Amino acid sequence: MSVKNAQPNFSPSQVSEIMKRLYNLTASEIRPLPSYDDQNLYVAPTEGGEYVLKIMNTEDSKNPTLIELQTHAMSFLYQNGLPAQTAMPTTSGQLMSLEEIDCGYGCQKYLVRLLTYLPGVTVSKVPLTPKLLYETGRMAARMDEVLQKMEHPHLSLLERENFIWSLSNICLLEEYMSVLDGDPLQEVVKSVIDQYKNSVIPRRSNFRKCINHGDFNDLNILMQPDDNHGYKISGILDFGDMNSGFYINELAITIMYMMIEHPDPIEVGGPVLAGWESVIPLNKDEKDCLYVLVLSRFCQSLVMARYSVMLHPENGEYLMITSRKGVKILQKVWELGKEHVEKVWFDHAAQQLKSKIK
Repeated sequence: MSVKNAQPNFSPSQVSEIMKRLYNLTASEIRPLPSYDDQNLYVAPTEGGEYVLKIMNTEDSKNPTLIELQTHAMSFLYQNGLPAQTAMPTTSGQLMSLEEIDCGYGCQKYLVRLLTYLPGVTVSKVPLTPKLLYETGRMAARMDEVLQKMEHPHLSLLERENFIWSLSNICLLEEYMSVLDGDPLQEVVKSVIDQYKNSVIPRRSNFRKCINHGDFNDLNILMQPDDNHGYKISGILDFGDMNSGFYINELAITIMYMMIEHPDPIEVGGPVLAGWESVIPLNKDEKDCLYVLVLSRFCQSLVMARYSVMLHPENGEYLMITSRKGVKILQKVWELGKEHVEKVWFDHAAQQLKSKIK
């Protein structure tokens, strides 16, 4: 999101009015939930149940067909046994409503959905054991495998050619490099982009295509205790970055975000990769590009966080969550080099697959 004042800021009274008018529910508890550029609110009505009211930013609200497609994908995953949210219909039977409201920036239009509330805590709140990392990699692969079977009349909308968060569009970062002026990190990012151009783009024709969730990160995966004193994945959130991409992109994104939450980031790749390959084994070109793609996602996250903070300084703390740890991890992984990091990842993945962790 690159427009000032696009993020909604509905008041509790506005939220209560929407809940009553659209869903005939009386909000007894309302509290904010994290969001990058939308407004997410936990709502508990007196009538019972728990929900998330998701209010889209003004820019994304201009694309209702894309939002409807994302909503359909969530429902499709849920129907196929994955823990995704589903949208609740309004009293008139619609899964979303375009609301024209003044929440401090003059009257603007916002798409509103009421989603089921999924219990659990985010990945950052639980110990990331090798078993849980394995299950995270496995879940990411299962998700993409199911999404690839999805049918919808507007799937072509996922061909988001200039979407800055697609791992297929790393070269677009060059337009934002000025946010790193004077920072030594700029040279690392430029070098990663060069590696992407030289080693990833020539091999992309051999990557297998799929639909990517595109943001399988530490805040979008919920965990709950399981029956064996560990944790299991209880929720997959936020389909706003869905795009047509490649299986290897999803794996790289998953590894990168799990690295952010782990005390020994290099050790993450092996178990996540093992879980992924228990569902979708990688081909030679995909394996050869994994290291650069993981680095590329770090670069996307860090550059765009700096850019977003420049636009929205009031959201600085949330926007820089990944950035604080990410800079150090990116520099370390870059310094260790492709050969060393790949050996750690692929050796550990082979060991874990051999031991058949379940």
